[in-house]
Amino acid sequence: MPLVSARTKLATVSALTALGAFASMGTATAATPVLNGGWAPSTRCPVDADAMISSDGLDTSPQCVVSYSFSGSIKLGNTTVPTGKTNLQIGVVQNADGTNSVVAPAGGALIADPATVPGGLLGLMCPSDIPFITDICRQLSDASLNKITATMESVGTPSAFDQIAGVLTDQPIVTIPVRIHLQNPFLGDNCYIGTKSSPILLRPRNLNAPEFGVERFNGDGSANEEGDLSRLNLLGSTQYDDTFAVPGASGCGLGLGLVNGAVNLKTGLPAASGKNKLVLNNTQTHLTGLFAPGVLAPDAGKVFSQSWHSAVN
Repeated sequence: MPLVSARTKLATVSALTALGAFASMGTATAATPVLNGGWAPSTRCPVDADAMISSDGLDTSPQCVVSYSFSGSIKLGNTTVPTGKTNLQIGVVQNADGTNSVVAPAGGALIADPATVPGGLLGLMCPSDIPFITDICRQLSDASLNKITATMESVGTPSAFDQIAGVLTDQPIVTIPVRIHLQNPFLGDNCYIGTKSSPILLRPRNLNAPEFGVERFNGDGSANEEGDLSRLNLLGSTQYDDTFAVPGASGCGLGLGLVNGAVNLKTGLPAASGKNKLVLNNTQTHLTGLFAPGVLAPDAGKVFSQSWHSAVN
């Protein structure tokens, strides 16, 4: 029998699907491996992390979670940015008492297509009656100088993870601290909305419940209705959060912060809860774990890791 019930697994998957909400923008990472069959989505799962590999199968059990979306949007104050493909991959250590802990890959849990801010710098801070900003605005006829890209970064450990909320709608599932890096030649390298000490706190939730199914496979990923691995698939849910507050921009303007005021004024930042919104469309989530981890005690985590590596092409 599985270590945790189907309801608990479903709750965990749904909850972690919502984690994809804070991956609204991101950067590409190094080339990832290609995996066979049932393992295919879990290309960045941290199967070799200490917490995962030390799972014994009785008190703790390892799982891989993948959640992705191809489109969505994030509204910060007066500015709405469309998002492209987002991809979240994490490990989850399930405890026998129903609690769990999240493990991020060494390179970070989130990657996504870069997001371009509509209107660029012209839309973000022009026109302006500040002489320094006015001079910048005059130079923005060059499209390359006007373009702004936005990258969302995780800046802390997720908290308040609620498994039960993962199978419900309109209930916060997890709190995620993030910041947004705005990049443009005039903004410098340290222009952020939110910081490590004062981040944006996203609390994603389900707008609708996902459709789900289960499949079994062997350690190497090949299909087998009696295989040692199982994968839950939750498809089609929309994730959203409209409760988070957004602090003002900081560090904008070649590291001197000379552009902070203009960015904040035009975008309506800081923006209180209720004035911002995140939406990710048609999220696709997969949770992979050992079907009967207790049978493999005390080496469940080691077997899980070995199985993942055996599926790499």
